[in-house]
Amino acid sequence: MSKLLVTGGAGFIGSNFVHHVVSHTDHHVTVLDKLTYAGNRESLAGLPQSRVRFVQGDIADPAVVGELMASVDAVVHYAAESHNDNSLDDPRPFLDTNIIGTYTLLEAARRHGTRFHHISTDEVYGDLELDDPSRFTETTPYNPSSPYSSTKAGSDLLVRAWVRSFGVRATISNCSNNYGPYQHVEKFIPRQITNVIRGIRPKLYGKGENVRDWIHADDHSSAVLTILEKGTIGDTYLIGADGEKNNKDVVELILGLMGEPTDAYDHVTDRAGHDLRYAIDSSKLRGELGWQPQYRDFEEGLAATIDWYRDNEPWWAGAKDATEAFYTAKGQ
Repeated sequence: MSKLLVTGGAGFIGSNFVHHVVSHTDHHVTVLDKLTYAGNRESLAGLPQSRVRFVQGDIADPAVVGELMASVDAVVHYAAESHNDNSLDDPRPFLDTNIIGTYTLLEAARRHGTRFHHISTDEVYGDLELDDPSRFTETTPYNPSSPYSSTKAGSDLLVRAWVRSFGVRATISNCSNNYGPYQHVEKFIPRQITNVIRGIRPKLYGKGENVRDWIHADDHSSAVLTILEKGTIGDTYLIGADGEKNNKDVVELILGLMGEPTDAYDHVTDRAGHDLRYAIDSSKLRGELGWQPQYRDFEEGLAATIDWYRDNEPWWAGAKDATEAFYTAKGQ
């Protein structure tokens, strides 16, 4: 698989994967990205043009997708509308990209016999109670709670159907919450980091008891590459790094690492349908494919992420004002 097509490769997790592939393999990468507000060409800056080609286009466009699919060995499908708040305001783009876009890619992969890996989320499983010791596994029933997670669940089911019905050589991974460089400032961790940099008090939904299972984007990238190379066709793998933290602890850790009082934040009205807890059991991925995360210390990974946002303000500054205006209008 020397030639990869990476959809959404100018987005947060996709661009981290492209950087990882360039650093750890000899593969050539074609990035297909629509460059919506969440995509940024600068996230691919500095990568060798001899190995990374960028194409601006829509994954729901059969002509663009078909032409690119004919020239690669495998596709890694990151492209998605992914922000829960946006999905509550306007679900339609999530249907267009996450459902129709995935269908378009699957049909092209079917025609060309292309290896297909589908990136998904643990949010398809719904949520767990805060005092529930269990974690999501590959057999946990789907129970999505938002337009975002329901469209991702639908795209997962499309992939499984195309494997069974048409023999598409596909795998799926469902990952916990990512953090790291190149993440849009609308997301929880970079929003709080950039708020502190700008002298704005961080914002915390509700009491901040909601738990997320954090994983560094580079660990997600290494896991996806492992699945692409070693995974069993038709199988699903959960990707996690045992990083459960509630939102209150994360905000206070960010403040402490940035030299601020750990109580220097404001509580705001909780998001509608806010899932309580996500937790990933990645024992299948670790046991069958031998993958292990490198960022085992969340505080260390968070400190490195803070340093990246401090050092790369030109990358995020343009989106910051619009993001804060959006949340201010919502009282958040």
